[in-house]
Amino acid sequence: MAARVQNMTEGKPLRLILAFSLPLMIGNVFQQLYTVVDTMVVGQALGVGALAALGAADWLNWMILGTIQGFTQGFSIKMSHEFGAGDYRRLRKTVANSILLAILTSLLLLVASEFLARPVLELLQTPDTIIDDSLKYLRIMFAGIPVVMAYNILASILRALGDGRTPLYAMIVAAVINVALDLLFVLGFHWGIQGAAAATVIAQLCSGIFCLLAISRVEVLAFTREDFKMEGTLCLYLMKLGLPMAFQNAIIAVGGMIVQFVVNGFGVLFIAGFTATNKLYGILEVAATSYGYAMVTYVGQNLGAKKIDRISKGMRSALIVAMVTSAVIAAAMLLFGKAVLGCFISGSPEDVAVTMNIAYHYLAIMSVFLPILYVLHVTRSALQGMGDTLLPMASGIAEFVMRTGTAILLPVFLGEEGIFYAEILAWIGADVILVTSYYLRMKKMKALQSS
Repeated sequence: MAARVQNMTEGKPLRLILAFSLPLMIGNVFQQLYTVVDTMVVGQALGVGALAALGAADWLNWMILGTIQGFTQGFSIKMSHEFGAGDYRRLRKTVANSILLAILTSLLLLVASEFLARPVLELLQTPDTIIDDSLKYLRIMFAGIPVVMAYNILASILRALGDGRTPLYAMIVAAVINVALDLLFVLGFHWGIQGAAAATVIAQLCSGIFCLLAISRVEVLAFTREDFKMEGTLCLYLMKLGLPMAFQNAIIAVGGMIVQFVVNGFGVLFIAGFTATNKLYGILEVAATSYGYAMVTYVGQNLGAKKIDRISKGMRSALIVAMVTSAVIAAAMLLFGKAVLGCFISGSPEDVAVTMNIAYHYLAIMSVFLPILYVLHVTRSALQGMGDTLLPMASGIAEFVMRTGTAILLPVFLGEEGIFYAEILAWIGADVILVTSYYLRMKKMKALQSS
């Protein structure tokens, strides 16, 4: 399958953003299918204890994934600038050096994560009844870090060139493989929670190979051996873009782990209910992340082409469509959320009832405030597309402060209810920084252009 590069410096912004986002959105749905199917199979076949074990591993797993995505998205910013400017020689050099940095980073993350997995789970006071299962799941997921890095860097290269379809096709292929292997490994071979992890890693490997084949057919990426010689100045600049984004995602994940620490104190049933809803978090924000990827590429290419006014027009279009989308998703979750959550939960009627009440209550709160999350993704991505990764990192720190502060303080006054508002207040804290920063940066850029 050949890649489909797209120039986003010409044409109607809304059409371009939607055309870029929709394939990513569908692809993200299939990517979330990994998580949802894992959760359904584990929850139904192995019970609420295994579901709670998945939940206890979630944030540590997400911290590694978020770090990987931060680096690869950061690297792709420079790629989109060079593609927008039509400088294909530098584009090839940037892509090649990004691949080399991705390889080195994945190896460091692999060693660190395998070493720290058990100490972190113990630090979070993961209940003794589920910690072994959580660790088994993480060991396999972390062994697959180079595979996850490979897919993410290859997909980021394609998106920087305006190709949102190839990552979509890769995700469809991977999702089908993941579902089949989940059923085979967990239900057929009875490999338990390890089977779900192995299915995910193998599926990611397939998606990475798919993207690699597409990149090999992109004419502007006809690499030479010279392109793969590391250039110190370029690598430093790429790390300057990638490190803040990786740190931003890591600090958000640390905040999530602190929340998990508080949640672990409320017992296995509460952990299971909280986990069931968190497994739908990806579905709630699936369109938001897609619009975010679109804005990084759209803003990056137009900045490279020095078309500042088009950035403003694209931002307005993206915010409008994001608000409409978040309202539709929120309504769907409020109407059908219980039916979806029921697919994750099994056990005695009493346990199922308690777990369902916890899960749906949390889901309803997040759904009502979902537009705040969509503003966060669009605005943060626009800033990143401008090459600014420091202010988005600051917003990640704000998320950390708000999320952990809420998780620690509100349960003192509201009990279990207080933990449900940690995410909402984290989104609000980030939005305050992001919206203000975007407005000031655009004002400065327009003033410089007109002078």
